[in-house]
Amino acid sequence: MAKHKFAVGDRVALLHNSSNINVRPGVYTIVRAMPVTNEGCQYRAKNSMDNHERVFDEVQLRQA
Repeated sequence: MAKHKFAVGDRVALLHNSSNINVRPGVYTIVRAMPVTNEGCQYRAKNSMDNHERVFDEVQLRQA
């Protein structure tokens, strides 16, 4: 079973994703680790610039 790479409070950088131009690039803070699914690990993260929470796949993130 997969384990989460990041923990609540970790600061992560969103890797460039041309498939979703509505997501603000930059540094996010992990708010919650989502349950592991067949797709892998996911997280709820918040960008301090727009204060919105979004869900990201672990492969979209790197340590900031």
